[in-house]
Amino acid sequence: MPMVGTAGLPADGERSPRWTRRQRRRLRGAASAPLGAPAEGRPGRRRTREQRRNRRSAAFDLLAVAAALALVGFGLANLYLIGETELAARQGAIALAGVLALAVSWRFRVRYLDVLGWAAYGAAVLFLVGVLTVGLSANGATRWFAIGSLTFQPSELAKLGLLLALAAVLGSARPPGWRFTLAVLLAIPPIALTLLQPDLSTTMLLVVLFGSMLVIGRVPARFLLPVIAAVVVSAPLMISLLRPYQVERLGTFLVGAHESPTGSGWALRQAHIALGSGGLFGRTDDPQRVLRAQYLPERDTDLALSSLVGQWGLVAGAGVVLAAIILVWRLALASRTSRTPHGALVGGGLAVLLGVEVVVSVGANLGLLPLAGVPFPLLSYGGTALVVHLAAIGVVLGVRRDGARRRLWAPPRWRNPRPRLVRLTAVALSLLLVSFGFYGWRLQRDEGEALAAVGDEQMTRCVRLPAERGAITDRHDQPLAVNAADVGSGVDRVSVVPALLATRPADVDRLADLTGRPRPEVHAEIEAAEPTTLSLPVAEVPRTVADAVTAAGIPGVLVVAEPRRAYPQGALLGPVLGFVGVATPEDEERWPGLPQAEVVGRAGLEQQYDAVLRGVNGQQCLYVDPSGVPVALGARRDPVPGADLRLSIDLGLQRQLDTSLAAALRAQPRPQGKIGAAVAMDPRSGQVLAIASTPSFDNNAYGPPIDAGALQAAADAPGSPMLEHVTQAVAPPGSTFKLVVAAANQAHRVWAPDQVVPTGAEFSYGGHVFHNWKPMGPMNLVQSLAISNDVYFYKLALALGAERLIDTARALGVGEPTGIDLPGESAGYLGTPESVKAKGGAWYGGSTVILGIGQGELQVSPLQNARWTAAVSTGNLVTPRLGMAIGTEGATYTALPAPTATPVPFAAELGPVRDGMRTTVTGGTAVRLAGLPAPVGAKTGTAQDGGLRDDEYDNWMTAASPMDAPEIVMTAMVQGPGTGANSASAVVADGLRHYLEHQQDVVATGPAQAP
Repeated sequence: MPMVGTAGLPADGERSPRWTRRQRRRLRGAASAPLGAPAEGRPGRRRTREQRRNRRSAAFDLLAVAAALALVGFGLANLYLIGETELAARQGAIALAGVLALAVSWRFRVRYLDVLGWAAYGAAVLFLVGVLTVGLSANGATRWFAIGSLTFQPSELAKLGLLLALAAVLGSARPPGWRFTLAVLLAIPPIALTLLQPDLSTTMLLVVLFGSMLVIGRVPARFLLPVIAAVVVSAPLMISLLRPYQVERLGTFLVGAHESPTGSGWALRQAHIALGSGGLFGRTDDPQRVLRAQYLPERDTDLALSSLVGQWGLVAGAGVVLAAIILVWRLALASRTSRTPHGALVGGGLAVLLGVEVVVSVGANLGLLPLAGVPFPLLSYGGTALVVHLAAIGVVLGVRRDGARRRLWAPPRWRNPRPRLVRLTAVALSLLLVSFGFYGWRLQRDEGEALAAVGDEQMTRCVRLPAERGAITDRHDQPLAVNAADVGSGVDRVSVVPALLATRPADVDRLADLTGRPRPEVHAEIEAAEPTTLSLPVAEVPRTVADAVTAAGIPGVLVVAEPRRAYPQGALLGPVLGFVGVATPEDEERWPGLPQAEVVGRAGLEQQYDAVLRGVNGQQCLYVDPSGVPVALGARRDPVPGADLRLSIDLGLQRQLDTSLAAALRAQPRPQGKIGAAVAMDPRSGQVLAIASTPSFDNNAYGPPIDAGALQAAADAPGSPMLEHVTQAVAPPGSTFKLVVAAANQAHRVWAPDQVVPTGAEFSYGGHVFHNWKPMGPMNLVQSLAISNDVYFYKLALALGAERLIDTARALGVGEPTGIDLPGESAGYLGTPESVKAKGGAWYGGSTVILGIGQGELQVSPLQNARWTAAVSTGNLVTPRLGMAIGTEGATYTALPAPTATPVPFAAELGPVRDGMRTTVTGGTAVRLAGLPAPVGAKTGTAQDGGLRDDEYDNWMTAASPMDAPEIVMTAMVQGPGTGANSASAVVADGLRHYLEHQQDVVATGPAQAP
């Protein structure tokens, strides 16, 4: 190996280089000068330059050390902020040892690098062999030695050992082939032994270090190209060496699944949440800061940067990246000032190694590179890596210092070539880190709020606090459906969060005493509960006890109102009001977004107005750790009670109709299985004043608790008590339909109203005989309505024809739902020649004849009957309504918007029909209504029903009063013999009398604002 003299002159036997005259003079002057004397000619100037160089060297050292210590400080701050105070203290102690190692190696001289390099390399290889036999294993890898509570990772020492050994070989004056061969032989043992652990991330870094050293060590391309080709060819084979979790990480990165909140992308998702939600200056004032940190895996090692940004903000992250860039650049520049190739390669190699580690770590934290298990140098927790990195930095700074102080003895430039591409690599790494920083800033700017919301959501679990359901009242605010607690029959549920109370036995004792339960039982229940249980019911207590528990304010104790409904009027309005229960799949489809096990209206008005009555549930939120165990109470949102619903029903009139229906059914000889229905409606607005259905059922049976026996009895009872017969039961309307037929004549005028038509006891048509209910003489329209002359209407129907008759019926709402605010309304049935043909039948002339008296292809509900009666009486077709106003506790009611009435096109021609209705009362089939306090118009009807015996009928009565300006329409249908006290006329007569005698009280209601 060529030797150089102390003055930089060639050794004996070595050819002299071509020196310039100035260089020769300077060297001769330095050689002839006494030791320690200034250079000949300019002693002061030479000493000044030397002092400046020393100062620059010291400044360089301090800046690099400051950057390294800043990274260490940020790492310690991260450990402290995430609550790992013990780890922070331990890392701090190790950092002191590392700083001491840096200080010692700073004083290192280049001439000792060979000794240090081979010692470090040999120790690393020895330890790597030893760790495979007696090392500690974790997650399928054997990478550590344990000495008491301390651990040592030889693969970290291997980085320094391989760096120094390669620098020694590649910086020598041996021929390129020898240097390359020796470098390969030196790299194989540590790389192979690290791979066997397996530690793929460190193996990758060792390979990068080896390749970088070959490049910057100026190994000719003819040696590098085969190595590059071998790496490219063998790279796919390396996948077979990956552990399952490593394959999952790589696959996650390649398919972009790191945005998924579950599976293999969990760690990266949490890193994004921390980076995006940290803001500029972090969330150190957040009381749940430490809990948030627990959701970030590897927050002290691989994802330490994300953790720090989440705690101290983007500014801290920028400071970390800036310190890393400064350190890499200073190490890179050190490679330019070393007085030997050996020292220059140490500086250049460490600069590349640290730069790559930083880039891989930052890129992995951002999700721009696979999560390769590469910690952030000096920032991440890890004693061995910290000491080794600080010691290596000290070595490079010592080389820099040595080169600055001993420049006179440095070999000439041609004997000491600078490492290749170090500065270019540093520039590339720095630009890459800056671009990563901009990506992190954009991530926070564009997705910060959304990521913060995701972070809050994943650590929050909420217990639903059911809202109390609004009451349903009649028009005078008399209760029809209320919460059970409001009438003294309800209970509240007391629940606890076991994880919050388990460590506070005194509070458990207080709770047991307040609820009246034995203390040991309550303790046992709480201890037996799963730690992740959010709400454990421990007692059901009356409202007064529940108020006392609430007032005690025991953390982790929740008082929840039980959603129990009470119906004070029992069966009076059972099918109309409906009931509540746990939502079914059909309910969830009707109201998307229902909470699980939500109690909703299942039938009747409870279902129709559920969105109004249900209110808005509150919630008590809890903060949970990543395993789902509650650790603290979160925000509470009190429930908002549902609004009260005021109906148009008058409870007094409702009772009257119900009583009359029950009496009418009881009076007949065979009441079992018969039904009755009656409805009272304001024909001007459609407000339903009463709606009675017999038989009925008591909806209190739906509980909770459910009375299964009562419900089964109601389901099995004859007469279908579960149906609301006014809107859901249909039957032939009989002669009440003659109002529709008479209106069709006025709309299409085939006969003059005063035209007298021969009638008689029967009518023959098409070979069939159609009977009258009794023999009758010639009559006009009014007379035929009053006495209900069947033959007249047989002939009138034929004269009109099916098409005109059906068109008029449709104009009056026959064969379609009325639109009342009750679910499950029947549309009835109005047959047409086309619809009969479609179902396989035929429409005959006799079909039109029989339709003239409300039989045949015709089924209507009592409410439809009342609606056409109102339309004929007033000229307007209204939409029946039960809901009148809504209001919250202590607030004014607001009227519900009423649908606009539809004028009947032929309303001006309906005078004769109204006259017929009035004559029916004054001298016809409804004279029973003649003695009422106001003039009444009416129409009776008796229809045959295939579901009844031959001597039983659907008995109808529909009436309006006062006839000159109707304010009420009342329609009743009672099944039975058709004669005697069971007739529907008795129900209507009693109902109208009650209304007319108490009209002011019936229609009065509380104030309500306009809708």
